[in-house]
Amino acid sequence: MKLYVIRHGQTQCNLENKYNCRYDEDINETGIEQAKNASKCIEKLDLDLIICSPLIRTKHTCEIININNIPVVYDERLIERDGGELTLTTIGDYYFKEYYNYYSTSYLEGLETLPELFKRVHSFLDEIKLKEQNILLVTHGAVARAIQFYFEKLPDDGMLLKISGQKNCEIKEYHI
Repeated sequence: MKLYVIRHGQTQCNLENKYNCRYDEDINETGIEQAKNASKCIEKLDLDLIICSPLIRTKHTCEIININNIPVVYDERLIERDGGELTLTTIGDYYFKEYYNYYSTSYLEGLETLPELFKRVHSFLDEIKLKEQNILLVTHGAVARAIQFYFEKLPDDGMLLKISGQKNCEIKEYHI
């Protein structure tokens, strides 16, 4: 079984270097173009199912890339990490020192911890691997990192930014 993961197209928050977290915004014109370009690759994949986060930016990306009309299921477990009070603020030093530090103990009000995010996403992956289907997940940056570290070892220091993340509309393939 193959698992493909695509991050949604660019949003205004991405462009402005802000935490969009669970803020429900659509993709912008660049994001639409990114999704159209990604659809050319996705059309060649042998997919049985698409599972998509229910936020607007992932739904819109999914509509554009699903040119083969693959069945789509929406699943809350693929929703972006809850940023709490960071939502819609400009990304600064906290992002590089704590936000993507798996072992951080410095959490702001309402922020979903990385261990909480990983538990949510990894239990979802444990469930879908039983389907024995080729699946595309349409999701978000932090969720894509949680998926990546389902298959790869965490860095010893827990700093996830040392390992490259997933760009808007980048597709990664995993064997599950």
